Amino acid sequence: MHPTILNPNQTHMKTLYLFFALAFLLLPGKDAHSQNVIRQSACNDPYILHQADSIKQELAKQGFIIVKEASMAMESEYEMPVIVPLTEGSWYQFVFIGDVTSKLYEVRMYDWDEKQVAYQKKQWGDVDGNVISYSYIPKLSEYHMMKPVQVNKKKKNLCGYVMLLKKVK
Repeated sequence: MHPTILNPNQTHMKTLYLFFALAFLLLPGKDAHSQNVIRQSACNDPYILHQADSIKQELAKQGFIIVKEASMAMESEYEMPVIVPLTEGSWYQFVFIGDVTSKLYEVRMYDWDEKQVAYQKKQWGDVDGNVISYSYIPKLSEYHMMKPVQVNKKKKNLCGYVMLLKKVK
């Protein structure tokens, strides 16, 4: 068997061919990609939106500004992960508002190493039972994951609202 000697043009073409073949294999098409992505859908609960506005106004008086906020459709007993970038030494306030008819509300927060750094639990009947709010000052600049969950025996599809606020110096 004799080795095949390629001229520079053939080598260049072969490299381009391999590049495009790999790109085609690694990058899924529009249809394949859209079928694999789970998109979070928003919800609209006037009572929760009113609570969120009141909380934002109160925290603004204390020097906090909104960094991120979103309403989200949730299913009873299923955690909804929310990933947020946090800056070392900054003072953050996290707020989760659940459906007022739910019986249990919990929020766990994890750092980049998946170590739990915060936990709050409220039950129906507690003062502001459907609102969980806590402060946090990260030791490192990294992504954190907040996982709110609510339990409701009467409704399967629920509305939730999350806010991340930051203290302005």
